[in-house]
Amino acid sequence: MKNILTRIIEDKKKEVQERIAEFPISQLEESRFFKRAVVSLKESLLSPGSSGIIAEFKRMSPSVGHINRYADPAEITRGYVHAGASALSVLTDRKYFGGSRDDMMRAREVNHCPILRKDFMIDEYQVIEAKALGADVILLIASVLDNSILVELAKLARSFEMEVILEIHDPTELSSLNPWIDGVGVNNRNLRMMETDVQTSIDMVEKIPDDFLKISESGINDPETINFLKGLGYRGFLIGEHFMKQEKPASACRKFIEKMQVPNAQ
Repeated sequence: MKNILTRIIEDKKKEVQERIAEFPISQLEESRFFKRAVVSLKESLLSPGSSGIIAEFKRMSPSVGHINRYADPAEITRGYVHAGASALSVLTDRKYFGGSRDDMMRAREVNHCPILRKDFMIDEYQVIEAKALGADVILLIASVLDNSILVELAKLARSFEMEVILEIHDPTELSSLNPWIDGVGVNNRNLRMMETDVQTSIDMVEKIPDDFLKISESGINDPETINFLKGLGYRGFLIGEHFMKQEKPASACRKFIEKMQVPNAQ
């Protein structure tokens, strides 16, 4: 039986070919966002006083189903930034995460902070598309990409001045690091089994070279966890489901950050 990640990648290959036929690269290059100057995620996360929160706009996931199906990407992402988030992440995969390219563009229209295009990147077309959608950062998943392809995608992204996060779950995947990677995102959710454990970030931190930005992704539900992970060396914390499942995601983000900055707050 195929695991969920294998199915996602098979479907993504078909989707990319359909997109290429529908929206050729020449059309992407005409996007109003294509020539915009990018905003550095690394600078944002490392700046003094940064919360380190990468707040994610996420409608659903394979592990829990619908989270916030009819959420407004402009309203929520703008609220995240006003609440103190250092950056945003927007899911653009439709079939498995309910996202869209329109969600990404609507978030870009109302925010000047760094935005990560969150998708399953397997083709150079998607990198160019990310630039056209207004992304500042892309994420490459080590477990689904051969090193040669990963290098090509990372180099292409950097040629557009976008930054690149390498997502890993296992120490062996650090072999995919290359000079065009800006940071390492440790996914606490096993994408094959859909199980989540923050211990993954704890176990991985010393194995990641210090010259790469360290980001912990998924399964972070309380400010104390971030305070602890910061002490270990993490500077970015991607949180989506925890905020999005609340009635008012931006308010939940604000309260979370306030408690994170004052660890003893009740």
